Amino acid sequence: MSTDDFHRSSDAAKTAGNGYDTVAYDTGPTTAFAAPGAGEGHDDGGSYADPAPRRTPHQWNAGLDLGLLVLRVTVGALFVAHGLQKVFGLLGGPGISGFADALGGYGFTRPTLLAWVTGITELGAGALLVVGLFTPAAAAGVLGVMANAIYVNIDFGAFAGGVEKEVVFAAAAFALLFTGAGRISIDKNTPWCRKPLPFGFVFLLIAAGLSVVTLLVLR
Repeated sequence: MSTDDFHRSSDAAKTAGNGYDTVAYDTGPTTAFAAPGAGEGHDDGGSYADPAPRRTPHQWNAGLDLGLLVLRVTVGALFVAHGLQKVFGLLGGPGISGFADALGGYGFTRPTLLAWVTGITELGAGALLVVGLFTPAAAAGVLGVMANAIYVNIDFGAFAGGVEKEVVFAAAAFALLFTGAGRISIDKNTPWCRKPLPFGFVFLLIAAGLSVVTLLVLR
């Protein structure tokens, strides 16, 4: 027997018998270290198949469109009504002269001009929200008007500053600014409806700037 034969027979003796897992230590692929495509959880083509069920990604749905429609039409219709009160004196409103007098009482230096600007903004923004057209601009207009209203009417000694209604309107306008009008609208195929976030930030800055200018220049 040669030296090589002796070593081979000796190795064979070591691996024979009880206590040695010949399956786990042979030269072929094992269950624990199987190559991709082998064993359970793999298809015949070798691509990995995830045994755990995958969650369906969140998708836009008709419920969101319906909710946005209700929110838009409600806020828009109420602002149209407020605009009619201020501009034309309808629905028991004060008209331009009465609204201008009220603005003068808040310390605004050019109340008639501001009365026209506010009334037209409420009319235009409200109508645009109802039909879902140029929604970021319309929502920014509502938000700007409400920001000024909150600023001049807030009473820190009252519950919620005494401006609950104004805050609700501002929050609704803020939400529409960043969600867009939804698919039940004229805006449905516009860039600001498909990607409302960047347009929302732009018009938020515009609304904030106009509100600050109104308070600094006209008051």
